[in-house]
Amino acid sequence: MKAHKILSSQILKKKKPKPVVLIHHGHSLFSALLSSTSQPITSDQSQSPSPNACQTSQISPAVILESVRSSQWHFIEHQSPNLDPSLISTVLFNLHKTPELALQFASCIEFHRLDIKTRCLAIAVASRLPSPKPTLQLLKQTVSSDIASVTVIFDELAVARERLGISTTILFDLLIRACCEMKRVDEGLQCFYMMKEKGLIPKIETCNDILSTFLKLNRTESAWVLYAEMFKMRIKSSIYTFNIMINVLCKEGKLKKAKDFIGFMENLGVKPNVVTYNTIIHAYCSRGRVEGARLVLNAMRSKGIGPDSYTYSSLISGLCKEKRLEEASEMFEKMKEMGLVPSAVTYNTLIDGYCNKGDLEKAFCYRDEMVERGILPTVSTYNLLVHALFIECKMGEADDLVKEIGERGLVPDQITYNILINGYARCGNVKKAFSFHDEMLTKGIQPTRVTYTSLIYVLSKRNRMKEADDLFEKIMSKGITVDVVMFNVLIDGHCANGNMERAFSLMKEMDKLNVPPDDVTYNTLMQGHCREGRVEEARQLLDEMKRRGIKPDHISFNTLISGYSKRGDMKDAMRVRDEMLSIGFNPTLLTYNALIQGFCKNWEGDLAEDLLKEMISKGITPDDSTYLSLIEGMGNIDHSVESCNSS
Repeated sequence: MKAHKILSSQILKKKKPKPVVLIHHGHSLFSALLSSTSQPITSDQSQSPSPNACQTSQISPAVILESVRSSQWHFIEHQSPNLDPSLISTVLFNLHKTPELALQFASCIEFHRLDIKTRCLAIAVASRLPSPKPTLQLLKQTVSSDIASVTVIFDELAVARERLGISTTILFDLLIRACCEMKRVDEGLQCFYMMKEKGLIPKIETCNDILSTFLKLNRTESAWVLYAEMFKMRIKSSIYTFNIMINVLCKEGKLKKAKDFIGFMENLGVKPNVVTYNTIIHAYCSRGRVEGARLVLNAMRSKGIGPDSYTYSSLISGLCKEKRLEEASEMFEKMKEMGLVPSAVTYNTLIDGYCNKGDLEKAFCYRDEMVERGILPTVSTYNLLVHALFIECKMGEADDLVKEIGERGLVPDQITYNILINGYARCGNVKKAFSFHDEMLTKGIQPTRVTYTSLIYVLSKRNRMKEADDLFEKIMSKGITVDVVMFNVLIDGHCANGNMERAFSLMKEMDKLNVPPDDVTYNTLMQGHCREGRVEEARQLLDEMKRRGIKPDHISFNTLISGYSKRGDMKDAMRVRDEMLSIGFNPTLLTYNALIQGFCKNWEGDLAEDLLKEMISKGITPDDSTYLSLIEGMGNIDHSVESCNSS
């Protein structure tokens, strides 16, 4: 028989209650005093206390304390609804020297049901534990429950701190850390100033928590305001503090000031470490300034600080971004020669670089090297390779690689599925694209805007515009934010299918949803008009683009030139070409081909040949289309001459 089942409200006839001994397997566990005005209960009742008995009994703190110390958790859980805040507080206070038991007690009586005062006392007792994790967890629960504002929580923690005689600032420091980890940094900062008002100095680690959170949230100005306040309060910065502030300068793009800051910290007696220099090197490389990063690397070495794997990974990444892949590979080999172990991230950087170059052989070599060195390819590794295979239209190899992901025990992520859906969409495989969409849902992976854009694209390319429109409406009803790219894909589908009315209605919908059109939107609509021979309407769209501050590009001008040329309006076509030149755009192969084709159709072969010479002089190589237009033009001239002779 369990002990908590045989403990009941012992009713005593005398004014002075007798001790009730709880027997468990023949051993006396504790003596408890229970007082009541009811009649004594029977032995059956003692084994299973009635609800009424539980509600009317007054349980003393001594009973609960002995229950905690003898691990009678079932009994405490059973009596939990009857324990008032005063009793719980008394028990918690008496357990402050054994915080592990206090934490178990708080959990057993359901911490989330306690009032704010009792919660804060429980948190204060838990703060005596060697690890801060339990206290942090309780603080997060309390802050997120919105039972009270952070200001009230701070005040109640101050009361509990005083009651328990805690001399350190740990409770407030942990409250600030909890706020920062929950991204409620403004409330953390509020606590910082409340500490200041009480004459308490936060630990430097606490200040670093706030600074670091501001950095993650890109609130660099707030970080500087706090840093200045720390300086006024004479809170001594640690190496971690300086590294955060250097990172802040790097995020602001102030790389020279970041380098100068190293001198400032050295003057204050704090030596920079590898993280300090890595932060600046990474900032230079991410902005494509590898040579600047090399100078920082040299300064780092001059101070006797050796580069690590992260240093080289940043430099390799920077070189790959600048498409200096051979140098990146050389640096990678040097890194390995130094005994530094590259991470999966470093390999992925090189794989990405060679995939973008179209050198899949080299990309797969790095994947194989990873495996040989015992570095497991990540989902990102496979995502890069699968995407590259789709671009090369190597569908079978892409499918094999997808199977390999599962064989290695890796779980495809949102990006994997988006790559697969986009790849099959571009190949026009509607069935396969939608099957991966369904698989996403089955695995609990939510499709994104990118997913749906790819699906609308494949439907549009297959002229299934009704389904594309239905899917678009479904997306809108789900509350998914649509962007200009999705609108452009749908508009392009309707333009290609000759439904200009629907295309322009979508543009109006963009305005309603505050989705500004871009040059692609206008180019698509212009192409739709030109396809139907309505070049003047296309011209009006170009003018509208300019009025809205959207810069036309080569496609905009080439669309009009092609439209006028097909219609035989070569003066208008050349006028657009001149306009194109006036704003700094050089004609492209498409420009010349459209003009040459137009002049040849108008039997103006001499002008067409002049344009051919001009394009060659500008370093533009003619293609088959160029020569085909010229040949057809010569045929037109010959046919015209024959007609004249016969007449």
